[in-house]
Amino acid sequence: MDVALARAWLDAAADALAARTEELTSLDAAIGDSDHGVNMNRGFGAVRTALAGASPAGPGAVFTLAGTTLVSKVGGASGPLYGSAFRALGKALPEGAEVDAAAFGAGLRAGLDALVKLGGAAPGDKTIVDAYAPAVDAYDAALREHGGDGDGGLAAAARAAAGAAAEGMRATVPLQARKGRASYLGERSIGHQDPGATSTWLIFQALADAAAT
Repeated sequence: MDVALARAWLDAAADALAARTEELTSLDAAIGDSDHGVNMNRGFGAVRTALAGASPAGPGAVFTLAGTTLVSKVGGASGPLYGSAFRALGKALPEGAEVDAAAFGAGLRAGLDALVKLGGAAPGDKTIVDAYAPAVDAYDAALREHGGDGDGGLAAAARAAAGAAAEGMRATVPLQARKGRASYLGERSIGHQDPGATSTWLIFQALADAAAT
């Protein structure tokens, strides 16, 4: 993971969130405030703008700037949650122009830890965590199976993470929300896919796409 790949990931995420803004808004209209798609599109667009005017020395600096931008630009709960995750990722990475796949995986887990600490959610609560947690676990498992960073280890781990995030996203449909705005609906939240888990899948899929090129 170097600066170019870090930028490519965030650019791909911005493109994906922009393309799926209406879908995310529709999902959020069912169990939330109807603003998740617009907020995520705005936030990652702001990340793209911030990075265009910056010269980060390493991927850690890229993700720290992205996180800070999301906290300041994304409304609702999404800004602090995604922003904290990216800032924790950035701060967890060693300094330098590039980091290996194992260090990047440790950074992703640091992002998950920050997310859980801030939001208090656990797997099964019908939140971002339902996609993020299995993605990180799958990333680590794939990296161990692949034998480390060499020969496309990061790309293989990113593909596994995206697949697990997709499964986690779909698994939110039958769940009853226990955290966030959707929890106020009680049993009425059952049968709807969580918008935050959907955004998380899009972000991990963007990582897989960027790493494959």
